[in-house]
Amino acid sequence: MSLMEKHAIFEKNSIVLLVGILLMVAIGGLVEIVPLFYLKSTIEKVEGMRPYTPLELAGRNIYIREGCYNCHSQMIRPMRDEIERYGHFSLAAESMYDHPFQWSSKRTGPDLARVGNKYSDKWQVEHLANPRSVVPDSIMPGYAFLAKNELDTRHLKAMVETHALVGVPYTADQIANVAADVAAQANPDDKNVDAMLKRYPKSVARDFDGNAAKVTEMDAMVAYLQMLGTLVDFKLYDDKANLR
Repeated sequence: MSLMEKHAIFEKNSIVLLVGILLMVAIGGLVEIVPLFYLKSTIEKVEGMRPYTPLELAGRNIYIREGCYNCHSQMIRPMRDEIERYGHFSLAAESMYDHPFQWSSKRTGPDLARVGNKYSDKWQVEHLANPRSVVPDSIMPGYAFLAKNELDTRHLKAMVETHALVGVPYTADQIANVAADVAAQANPDDKNVDAMLKRYPKSVARDFDGNAAKVTEMDAMVAYLQMLGTLVDFKLYDDKANLR
């Protein structure tokens, strides 16, 4: 029997064709799914990654609350034009502590995966308060109220504990000092700054919104934005970024 004659069996018998399709899909699915049951993690760990500080986590919550992900993605694709504009392509490990992750699916505004330290705190505050004051063509709404709203930290410790339950490696010491670390990160003169910096390497402590009188939602938002893309030393990955 020739190959064409064998193939005709599937073409002329819908039941045989259906069984063949189901068999091939099942094999393909098993090949993809079975390894997940014995692999401890599918994400390659990257040096430098750490959990968010409580202030950064609070800022991330505000970022999600205000729907910033609807216009700004946090995923740089491995294509030359994206790398030239935004920086090194995103690594899976950069989102390993995100619940949920902020990859998004569209960009009305630029990708924010590497926005940390790209602009000053003052620029970020002015941009959030009145986007057109620094980007004349911006269609982004203003968030001036963030500077007026005192940061609500009542449920922040519970949120950190919840993140720990789902695998984010917060230590008992970090959980116990959530309130102290929020105050310390937003005030470089706070007595607990050194302890906070030790608990969260590569974090910074400063008055992000320029108002030392209180810790605001603006402090939290700017703290979050200023750490995006700053934890990984991408010099170690330069060779991977030279795409042809």
